[in-house]
Amino acid sequence: MKKEHLKTWLDERAAFYNRPVFIETDPISIPHLFQTKQDIEIAGFFAAVFAWGNRTTILKKSRELMQAMRMQPHAFVLDHSKKELHALMQFKHRTFNADDLLYFIDWLQHHYRENDSLETAFFPKTGMSVEAGLNRFKQSFFSKEHLKRTEKHIASPDQQSACKRLNMYLRWMVRNDQTGVDFGIWKAVEPSALICPLDVHVSRVAQRLGLLERKQADWQAAVALTERLRTFDKEDPAKYDFALFGTGVTENRF
Repeated sequence: MKKEHLKTWLDERAAFYNRPVFIETDPISIPHLFQTKQDIEIAGFFAAVFAWGNRTTILKKSRELMQAMRMQPHAFVLDHSKKELHALMQFKHRTFNADDLLYFIDWLQHHYRENDSLETAFFPKTGMSVEAGLNRFKQSFFSKEHLKRTEKHIASPDQQSACKRLNMYLRWMVRNDQTGVDFGIWKAVEPSALICPLDVHVSRVAQRLGLLERKQADWQAAVALTERLRTFDKEDPAKYDFALFGTGVTENRF
């Protein structure tokens, strides 16, 4: 497919999926349950961390957690009782268990007692690269005493991970798509700096379209794909996540 034809196709598919009608079946529906910035950040963070495996289960477990947090995740993080924490001891989503959840809540409480937004955990200053921000976040997140097993739930470029779920989370927080899907509530990073979320579905479609040569879905591949997508839209390359993921999963093409 010629570049001009490929751009037209990508733009059309991105516009088709970047619409509120598709929110309901996507993990982004979880932060859309809330109105305040902090609630959106926390709900989105958990939904992104849980976003692997069956989508129905992801949404079910995310909603279950939000309900356990009184549908007030920020208030719950800052002020919860021992009884409420004990009620979470049965929570589990795939390999994410109660020990992991309690650490996440403890860290979030520590962070929000000193900061107004989760953005500063990723980007304490403007102008940082996404790679630096993701590495910084993991370092900050595990600065408190924790179980080694909990570390597997937060990826980083330093580990050569594609960081699919965290890049998806950054897309939600940073992009302002004017359609009511992505939130655009973080300003320390421009949408042009985002890295396209890369998983096996996106990698497969990108390879079939000639957008990606690297077979391994790692950080190097995510950066390489994003650089190629910037040739189609240098200001908003991550919007093509809608086209690639939607085509690969929803349409089951390629």
